[in-house]
Amino acid sequence: MTSPVSSEQSMPLAMAAVEASTNLAELTRADFPLLAQTAGLGQPLIYMDHAATSQKPRQVLDALQHYYDHDNANVHRGAHQLSVRATEDFERARQKVADFIAASSAREIVFTRNASEAINLVARSWGDANLHEGDEVLLSLMEHHSNIVPWQMLAKRTGCVLRFVDLTDCGELDLNDLRQKLSERTRLVSLAHLSNVLGCFNPISEVTAEAHRFGALVLLDACQSLPHMPVDVSRLGCDFLVGSSHKLCGPTGMGFLWAREELLDAMPPFLGGGEMIQDVYLDHSSWADLPYKFEAGTPAIGEAIGMGFALDYLNQVGLDRIHAWEQQLTLQLFDRLQGIDGLTILGPTPQQEPDRAVLAAFTVDGLHPNDIGALLDSAGICIRSGHHCTQPLHRHYGIPGSARASLSFTNTPEEVDRFAEELVATIGFLREHS
Repeated sequence: MTSPVSSEQSMPLAMAAVEASTNLAELTRADFPLLAQTAGLGQPLIYMDHAATSQKPRQVLDALQHYYDHDNANVHRGAHQLSVRATEDFERARQKVADFIAASSAREIVFTRNASEAINLVARSWGDANLHEGDEVLLSLMEHHSNIVPWQMLAKRTGCVLRFVDLTDCGELDLNDLRQKLSERTRLVSLAHLSNVLGCFNPISEVTAEAHRFGALVLLDACQSLPHMPVDVSRLGCDFLVGSSHKLCGPTGMGFLWAREELLDAMPPFLGGGEMIQDVYLDHSSWADLPYKFEAGTPAIGEAIGMGFALDYLNQVGLDRIHAWEQQLTLQLFDRLQGIDGLTILGPTPQQEPDRAVLAAFTVDGLHPNDIGALLDSAGICIRSGHHCTQPLHRHYGIPGSARASLSFTNTPEEVDRFAEELVATIGFLREHS
């Protein structure tokens, strides 16, 4: 039994070859069964929490089911036909990731449980081996906790120092401050590509050029950018990149680290166990070749295969077309929200930054974001409220949290309009009863 769709075959999308301006939601929503459901009171469900996790098309769900129905076996360890097929599909998924980010080789792709584990891998392996007291790691105020906490732990272990780049008045990375804080002591710059709150698009090519002048490496958290626009590691010039399947229309429990092969070769293993070894003796062991020396134990095989099919899906839709459609949604979203009295959006506008993320994190004077989120949920609209794993950023703005609507190519203009109308009604209700 072969996989339902090979990497060479076209996927049965509910869409046709169309121009970038075409309404992608109309062409793709039939592929996403969750989006067809209704909410508790019979309203159509509107999902606007894609920055937290994406929905999964049927092609991904079918690939998962097919693996467990037909090919379920451990990879790399068996000579029987099930193991061979599982291994082939698992390694095909690795190649799909490499192709998706234009990596030089699939050997540069390490499968992890998520992007957080990928950053921890770099901190524990490369960081422990290379950073010492007084060395500096440069981050920014907008970083997700996953790109702060591992470096804090590294600093406690090694004595290295964390420094943080400030933001501009409109909520973008302050490049002048970054240049001032870079020095011969800087060993690593670790930044988000797109902020999950501010929505700003960080100029990574410029950052890497500046960092490399001082001999520093650059790690890119690409979780928010990978589903929405083409990402090419060679053009960006970064040294490490992390991504997460569940934000890419793929399964949860799966992510990856990309790093230049010479860096991975020099890094010691992160975890010990089966699969990551070459030979084991009672008093020592030798390690497997790349990328397996970083993949101890049985991996998330079905999830990796599912992620590969998710990347196939995004490629079939077209990342350029996704970006173009989402730019239109972003303009509409900001136009509707900016007309609401007392509402403040965090981060740059689409006019200030056309490539910003298709999301809006906002506050409303006198109202708690959790109350806004709860009432919108009762109307069948799923947004997020809280600190979005960016507590330092919210403290910077002097607020405990924000409400956030984050969209994708499956959202429609009609959903944006209904969200804005329900938000106005929600604000009116809360003000009347506060």
